[in-house]
Amino acid sequence: MSARTEPDRVAGALLGLAIGDAAGWPSVRHRAHLLPPWTRRLHRELVEFSETEQVTTLPVPFSLNQPTQPLRLGPSDDAEWAAWTARWLLDSAGPITRAGVHAGWRRAALDEALPRGRISVATAADSLRRGIDPPVSGHDNPHHFDDAAAIRAVAIAAAVPDPARAAQVAGWDAEVTNADDGVAAAQVIAETVARLIAGEPLVASWTAAASRLPSNGLLAETTERALAATARAGSPAEAVPALAELVDHVYSYGVAAAQTVPVALALAQVNERSRGAPIDAVTAAVCLPALADSAPALTGALVGAACGADSWPAGWVARCRWLAGCCTGDLAGTDLVKLARQLAAWRGESDS
Repeated sequence: MSARTEPDRVAGALLGLAIGDAAGWPSVRHRAHLLPPWTRRLHRELVEFSETEQVTTLPVPFSLNQPTQPLRLGPSDDAEWAAWTARWLLDSAGPITRAGVHAGWRRAALDEALPRGRISVATAADSLRRGIDPPVSGHDNPHHFDDAAAIRAVAIAAAVPDPARAAQVAGWDAEVTNADDGVAAAQVIAETVARLIAGEPLVASWTAAASRLPSNGLLAETTERALAATARAGSPAEAVPALAELVDHVYSYGVAAAQTVPVALALAQVNERSRGAPIDAVTAAVCLPALADSAPALTGALVGAACGADSWPAGWVARCRWLAGCCTGDLAGTDLVKLARQLAAWRGESDS
């Protein structure tokens, strides 16, 4: 068993996010962008064929006569955005400031150096290129409510040891792409993960961070419902049917922070209560397909920060520690274990 030192928990959080990212079905779709565009065009044609011919056999991403490596189990967009965030943190000179965070985003947008990302990111990037600065770029954004910033907040918590400071930096980063619940989700994830890395129990960590939730927001309401629905669950798998009742099947995208963050928190708390293996919480999150783009990743980050890197199965770590570069080629080959060591060594240096 790991001694669960802070460096071990930093690695546990990043690996957990990557493992959850890899486990969800959208990951292979994201990684398919490493294949030629015609493979994805044929995929769309096969989907249409299934619909028009009334057959139940649905296509999965395929390589045909191309290398199959991109379609093997591995992380995709969530892990790559966490790594991208970690890189700019490591490159920061001097104390992190709100103006500095915003300037970094503006520079990356103007240089066309941002990875492919969620709609909130793409919209914010367009705003920044047109001279529209944060927080307007996050507020006047059709996806201001999504969890893109909550994913990035995991890397911020891994780099900034003080929980309140981690939440502050995560808020500055979040307001570039998000507003309202989108910002609150990033702040509460940052503080919770920072507290977990410091060794606090999950329930205590979340309770301390939850004061950042807007009392009249959907995020707070759904969190309360998710925790109540799973209060008697004996395992993460047992919690899945109750959480499935909370999933919004009306909206077309499953990345709303008010859905994914409560599900991740509920599964992590059930896992802590039942003393289950962290991978059990992740695989349970995957059983909610509408939220599988990011709920498993957020779940993995929480339980990984609580339990440390050694709590993850070696086979999963071997497949998920390396990034494919499906959102930006600059991240191809990045080793998350090495990145976690760099973050653990750097923690707090720029704020000293």
